Amino acid sequence: MYRSAPHLEEFYERIRTAAARLTDEYEILLVNDDSPDNSLEIALSLFRRDPRVRVIDLARNFGHHKAMMTGLAKADGDLVFLIDSDLEEEPELLTLFHDRLRSTGADVVYGVQTERRGDLLERIGGWLFFRIFNALSNWPIAANLVTVRLMTRRYVAALVEHRERETMIAGLWAITGFQQVPLPIHKHSHSASTYRLSHKMAILVNSLTSFSDKPLVLIFYLGLAIVCLASLAAAYLVVRRLFFGVLLAGWPSLIVSVWLLGGLTLFCLGIIGIYLSKVFLETKQRPYTIIRETYERTPRSEHAEVPPDARDRRSVLH
Repeated sequence: MYRSAPHLEEFYERIRTAAARLTDEYEILLVNDDSPDNSLEIALSLFRRDPRVRVIDLARNFGHHKAMMTGLAKADGDLVFLIDSDLEEEPELLTLFHDRLRSTGADVVYGVQTERRGDLLERIGGWLFFRIFNALSNWPIAANLVTVRLMTRRYVAALVEHRERETMIAGLWAITGFQQVPLPIHKHSHSASTYRLSHKMAILVNSLTSFSDKPLVLIFYLGLAIVCLASLAAAYLVVRRLFFGVLLAGWPSLIVSVWLLGGLTLFCLGIIGIYLSKVFLETKQRPYTIIRETYERTPRSEHAEVPPDARDRRSVLH
C-alpha cells in the first residue's frame, strides 16, 4: 500500500469476492510501505471487521520491491496471489490466473501488459529499459512485465530465500526458476506514476549491476580497444616523422583526447564503484525491511483469556 487510500475499500471487496469463488480458506495480507495518506487506518478498519485480513506496517518507506518481498515472506497460503492495491490490475484476474495455473501445471502465472500504458516518452522509456536490461543481463525478463502473479508455495519459499539488500524483484523472479508462464492482461491507469525519471534511472542502474557482470567485462574490452587504437595512432605518427619528416601539431586534438580519455576513466571508475558499493552494503547484513507492527489474529489459549490488544498487535523485526 502506497497512496492507496482512495482504492483500498473497493480493492478489499473485490479481492475478497474473487478469493471466495475459489476457496473458503484464504487470507488477505496488506503491506503498508509507510504510505503518507490514511491507507493504514483504512487497512486497520478492514482488519478489525474481517479476521482474514492481516496488516504489516513497515517502519519507514523501504520501496515497492522490498515491501513485496516482506509480504511474500509472511504469506502462509498454498497459493499466493501478488497484486498492487491501486486497482490498476483487476482483482478478478485471480480466477483467470488460477485457471491458467491449473491447466498448465506451472508454478507461476505472471501478467504481461498487452499494451504499455502512459505517454509516448514513458512507453519509449519502458521499451528501452527492457531492451537494455535483457541485452546486458544473464537472466532476461519478459517485456512489459507487471506486478500481478499467482505462485505456488514451493516457488514462494524459494523466492524469499534471496537475501539481497539491493532488490530488483523482477530479476529475482527470473533467477528463482521453476516453470513460469505469461498471461496477457490490460493494466488500467488511475493516476500518474510515482516513479520519477531519476527513480527509473536508479532502478535501471541497480537492476543491471545486481544481475549482470557484463558492464565490468565491457570495461575491459573498452580499455583494450582504446589501447589498440592509441598504439596504432602512435605508430602512425612515428612513421610520419621518421620517413616523411612531418610532425603534426595537434593541440586541439590532444585536448579532445585528454577530455575523452578522462571522461571514459571516470565513467569506468563509476561503474566499478557501484559494484563496490553493493559489496559494501551486502556485507553489512542489515535487514532489508523493518516491520513496525504486525496486525493479525492469533489463536486464543484454551486456558487463558488474552487481551485483544496483546492478541492482535505484535512488533516484529524482519
